[in-house]
Amino acid sequence: MTIHLTNAGKRYRFDWIFRGLDCRLVAGDRYALLGPNGSGKSTLMKVLSGHLSPSKGKVVFEENGKALDPDAVYRRISYAAPYIELIEEFTLEEAIAFHARLRPLLPAFNPESLYELLELPRARTKALRFFSSGMKQRVKLALAICTDAPVLLLDEPTTNLDVQAVRWFKQLVETHTGNRLLVIASNDPGDLELCREQINILDYK
Repeated sequence: MTIHLTNAGKRYRFDWIFRGLDCRLVAGDRYALLGPNGSGKSTLMKVLSGHLSPSKGKVVFEENGKALDPDAVYRRISYAAPYIELIEEFTLEEAIAFHARLRPLLPAFNPESLYELLELPRARTKALRFFSSGMKQRVKLALAICTDAPVLLLDEPTTNLDVQAVRWFKQLVETHTGNRLLVIASNDPGDLELCREQINILDYK
């Protein structure tokens, strides 16, 4: 899976969030998206997911050398971000089962093993609205990383995670990203250590 941006830019009204972005993101590489808070990292992540269209230039999603139909892009993307909410009326067990019916999990996982991976004892039948912010973030990350999709987008992944949970997250990335295309948007140096390539959004203002 490849995402190719050509002279891509996004603006709201008269303000450019980014512009003139040329890059090729390829499967098997890990990219860190850098920039201070409010610089537009999340906007660029939404463009990379196909959720937003660029105001200028183009974004092409390719698989096996062929351009994907725009309506098929979402099936190839797995995405976790603070602004993507869980269905809080669900229990943890219901949330995992619901997700697994909508999106295929990696071959190593099923709903039961995913529950065990989360390491949240006594939370199985608890409604998500009663989870702490850190527990919710663990659920978001596990669902995203363990979904069988060639592109993995993680926006501020360690938000609300304690030290132990950060270690859990990093192990999850190292073990289960494999040859997928991974993009992490973050200001946390610890998150960026997971990536080999960097894109600084301030270079495209």
